[in-house]
Amino acid sequence: MSVDLNMNVLIVDDYKTMLRIIRNLLKQLGFNNVDEATDGSAALQKLRDKDYGLVISDWNMEPMTGIQLLREVRADAKLKGMPFIMITAESKTENVIAAKEAGVNNYIVKPFNAATLKTKLVTVLGNF
Repeated sequence: MSVDLNMNVLIVDDYKTMLRIIRNLLKQLGFNNVDEATDGSAALQKLRDKDYGLVISDWNMEPMTGIQLLREVRADAKLKGMPFIMITAESKTENVIAAKEAGVNNYIVKPFNAATLKTKLVTVLGNF
């Protein structure tokens, strides 16, 4: 199965510069339909209003964190199967374990580049 590069991708980060960086990396990799949200609650609303094929979310945000967003997505019958990649500056083992337990598909530690992002995307989505 090939990856649909036209699928809708939602990136979530409270830091506008990081949103721009992730958007540019995704564009380099061929993804063109990228939406943004600046916190978990805004992301959750977008996820319920539109069909997405992937969520890439930062961990540390207010008022709803990335891990809270992940738990909400996994608890929602319509959204629970959605591929979810967590991005964080924290590489603490307990955070990785908490994300895995909450159902994350993959985990990226900042800083990262296009090659790292592509490797994680291939693991989650398959080759493209």
